Amino acid sequence: MNILIIEDDQRVAELIRRGLEEQDFALTVAYDGLSGKKLALQHDYDLIITDIILPKMDGLDLCKYIRQTKPDTPIIMLTALGTTDDKVEGFDAGADDYLVKPFEMRELLVRIRALLKRNNKTSKGTGFILRIADLEMNLHTKIVKRSGQEINLTPKEFTLLEYMLQNPERVLSRVEIADKVWDTHFDTGTNFIDVYINYLRKKIDRDFDKKLIHTKSGMGFILKAE
Repeated sequence: MNILIIEDDQRVAELIRRGLEEQDFALTVAYDGLSGKKLALQHDYDLIITDIILPKMDGLDLCKYIRQTKPDTPIIMLTALGTTDDKVEGFDAGADDYLVKPFEMRELLVRIRALLKRNNKTSKGTGFILRIADLEMNLHTKIVKRSGQEINLTPKEFTLLEYMLQNPERVLSRVEIADKVWDTHFDTGTNFIDVYINYLRKKIDRDFDKKLIHTKSGMGFILKAE
């Protein structure tokens, strides 16, 4: 597996490089955003790890660019910025996971393996049309429509809705959503899952009479046609 690390702190980059090479990953390191962008464009990496605060091009803009050119490449953001707003901004930029510094190498390895495993399953493909009521998601074209009207979703909104469509009429707890959609443990001190549910509601339900996303107080959320 080939991994690109984009990190301007050479000490942190070296720690990650050594830790991953011990697990038989092949590593390439870039120390600024523009160099990382160039490498990401020229090569097909199995996964990219990037800091947010980078010289020459910040990690958020870099992530957006990679998402446009390499939409299926998993991206993990490493950053000292750990508030809910920071995480939402990172996920909106297209990150698949978000790890706050300082972190343990074991946790990074768990996140990497989970993303690589999930990406491998996705690439094999299954049924590529998901539906409930008048809501339809095409997994090949990444187009979501309701009543024939196309709905524009961010990458993380798309992934969240995809999981809900794969598990209709079942209550999904915040813990399960964090584990299955974000590949992380749910931090009760943050509300980023509720933030994304509200984002989806505004796009999926607000302009339609029939509501599909429902809250079960104290339990979680459920996608169903009432």
